[in-house]
Amino acid sequence: MNDGGDTASVELVDAFTDEPLAGNPAGVVFDADELVDEQCQSIANELSVSETAFASASDDADYRLRYFTPTQEVDLCGHATIGTLVAAHESGRLEPGPATIETNVGVLDVEIEPDDTAWMTQDAPTVREVDLTYDRVADALGVDVAALSGVGADLPLAVSSTGLPFLIVPITYLQDVGGAEPDMAKIEALATDVDATGVYLFTFDALEADSTLHGRMFAPGAGVPEDPVTGTASGAAGAYLRRFGAFSGGSTGTITAGAGGDTSVAVSIDESEPTELVMEQGHYVDRPGRVRVRVDGDVRVGGQGVVSLTGEVVVPPVDDDDIIEG
Repeated sequence: MNDGGDTASVELVDAFTDEPLAGNPAGVVFDADELVDEQCQSIANELSVSETAFASASDDADYRLRYFTPTQEVDLCGHATIGTLVAAHESGRLEPGPATIETNVGVLDVEIEPDDTAWMTQDAPTVREVDLTYDRVADALGVDVAALSGVGADLPLAVSSTGLPFLIVPITYLQDVGGAEPDMAKIEALATDVDATGVYLFTFDALEADSTLHGRMFAPGAGVPEDPVTGTASGAAGAYLRRFGAFSGGSTGTITAGAGGDTSVAVSIDESEPTELVMEQGHYVDRPGRVRVRVDGDVRVGGQGVVSLTGEVVVPPVDDDDIIEG
């Protein structure tokens, strides 16, 4: 394909929802083996959704997946993985049952259940507390500092990762989450300073009775000012809640490493805690969705999806003349 003039089949899949035009739209491109980085990036920019997954053959898994935002490649994306699994199942490429995907963070287990729910096992979780003032975080998010510090005694600011690192920020009430007025430049600087992809703001004051929390995720540095429904951030939030014993009244975890003066902790599991959490997200950008998160030794993220658009995109040629040498 990389001589240009060809087309690639693309799909848009609304992930973490069973309704079209809700949840988080992801681009999915199958048979991407011959696409080079420049072409993947151009296609992702043209589709202009938060992430597009490019699926190709793998010697080690059922598929090799790479993920591109409109501006850069990222190592892992939850909703684009769920979207790819939904599209692969609907097109007959994958049967219900377990499978594997190769990603930049390694080979991960995935599964499609008979009810069409897709699941992905994320990377081994780590959590590290960070040294940030609530004044700075409140200023970046456009929230009341007291709403942050009020929950900080039990749930501190920390960077959690199950493949992508997010600064996890708990806040008191749903109105605090909904009323946030984020300053994207300050959020990007905040995330950069703690080596995070983005900032996940959440409250236990959720809309639905069976939801664990309500969240919003901002990642302007990755080209995603606000993501509708974020699988990797939901998985990271699940690991964070386990680490600090949000449901058992005490923190858990074993110190494994230090980075930049912060403590990195591998999460252990208290079997008395709930093993499935439900994360709401997307309501404040009119794309509501729900992420199911299971933390039972591994962190697994699941949800349904709807293929909302199919079509073809022209693959741009790779033109050496466009390369500017310094």
